[in-house]
Amino acid sequence: MIDAWILAVICLAVLMALATIRLILGPTAPDRVIALDTVNTLTIAAMILFGVVFKEIIFVDVAIVYGLLSFVSTLYIAKYIGGEL
Repeated sequence: MIDAWILAVICLAVLMALATIRLILGPTAPDRVIALDTVNTLTIAAMILFGVVFKEIIFVDVAIVYGLLSFVSTLYIAKYIGGEL
């Protein structure tokens, strides 16, 4: 039987694939930035779910660091697109 946590990770993987398609096909740069941020957020959620499934706290620690780096990079890209850099 498939565990409910694994099913949740599979659903997140499908959503990541859809967001990646939007990232590739996005008509404008802001659409692509939002799609990239969505993929990063779903990746963080998947890492936390993996931490629950494998009962390892290190996944949560890595997810926190990845979230911080993702936030900073999204801000930098937004400033670059806005023309402030």
